[in-house]
This record gives sequence, structure tokens and C-alpha cells, in this order.
Amino acid sequence: MSVAGLVLAAGGGRRYGMPKALVEYGGSLLVERAVRTARAVCDPVLVVLGARAVDVWRTADLDGATVLANRDWESGMASSLRTGLDGLRGWPGRVDVALVSLVDMPGMTPAALERMAAHAAPDALAVATYDGVRGHPVLLGRDHWAGVAETATGDEGARRYLAAHAVTEVDCTGLADPTDLDVPPSGVPSAP
Repeated sequence: MSVAGLVLAAGGGRRYGMPKALVEYGGSLLVERAVRTARAVCDPVLVVLGARAVDVWRTADLDGATVLANRDWESGMASSLRTGLDGLRGWPGRVDVALVSLVDMPGMTPAALERMAAHAAPDALAVATYDGVRGHPVLLGRDHWAGVAETATGDEGARRYLAAHAVTEVDCTGLADPTDLDVPPSGVPSAP
């Protein structure tokens, strides 16, 4: 079963003060961490860039990931999700599943992605949970891509689609830290 990693990294980071893809955290850029984590489990890995995309592309070591540009990134995460799913539909060779992760979750681990990937199937819909709370990554089987793309709006991404369909909740408690970086933590340097 072919599981593609889809890293959403296009946002401008309004609350953060800069695009999170360019934020340095623990010795590397957030986008580099997200791509490395996805590459440990998924093949191919696509990363969707938007805000300051050229700067990210020039600065970051994207370790063999395919870069997709979301020209409509300012409209929200939904446009990045659609961009990524469109890229997977046109991928040479068949991809059956997209494992979607976000750039601003530096505590994501290959172990959490592996647990999610174990549920891979063309008709699969699965979401990671942490202490019973839904989070990321989200696993989207190919059968659902068109519906997800059609219902995704603004910053909601797949939320509306997932709420209307049967979803497997996969307990990833203890495998990853689901915290996202919405504002700069004290003491963490960021890129200029």
C-alpha cells in the first residue's frame, strides 16, 4: 500500500510573526523536521509551500521531498490541502493514501506516523488522538480525496468532511507531542 506524506507548510504564521516553515527549532527549520519525520515512514513526501515559498525552498534542506506551490495560501489551510491532494492525484504511479501532517508540530514522530500508516487503505479515514482529543496526523484514503477537497474551506482543512463520515480514531498518546506552535516560545530563536 503506497502511503504518501503530505506536509502542509504554506501559512504565513500571522500569530507567530513569520511563516512557520522558516522557524528554527532545535537546530533545524520546522519544515525540515516535518519532512524528515514524514520521509522516515512515507514515500513519496510532498510539501506544500506558500508564504515566502522561494525563501523556504532556497533555505531549507527538504531531503528529497517534492515541493508544491500553493498560490492561494492566504485563503487558509484548505487551499494547501487541495494543492497537496491534486499533486498526489497526478503523481506518477499510484498513491492510495495521504498521511497529512502540519509544519508547526515539532513533536511529531515517525512512531506516530507508523501507527497511523498501519490503517492505510484506499477507503480509510483515520485521525490521531492524544488522550482522547483528535489531532494530527490525519490519514486520507484515495476514495475520500475528492470529497475532502470539495468540502475543505478556510483554515478547517478536512474537519467538515471528517465530521460527516465514519473515522477511525488512532490512539497516539505518548508516541508524539501534539502541541502546535502558534506563538513563539520564549528562548526559541527564529529565522530573520
